[in-house]
Amino acid sequence: MEGIFAYWPIAVSFVAVVVWLVRLEAGSAENTKEIKRLWNQRREDMEAAQRSRGETNSMLAEIRDDIKALIARVGK
Repeated sequence: MEGIFAYWPIAVSFVAVVVWLVRLEAGSAENTKEIKRLWNQRREDMEAAQRSRGETNSMLAEIRDDIKALIARVGK
């Protein structure tokens, strides 16, 4: 019984360190999931932006062609 009273602070400290390490690992796993989710979201956002730029470029090309046609008519 004397040994238990002598070493209980060490045992409690050991258990606390183990609990802290488990919580740290769980937090790390959650952060990893969040980082993967953010990378996927970034990829999707970049694809959407690229599609949007393509649509804008085609619309601007159409407007440019219309303006050229109007200038050609007026210039004759």
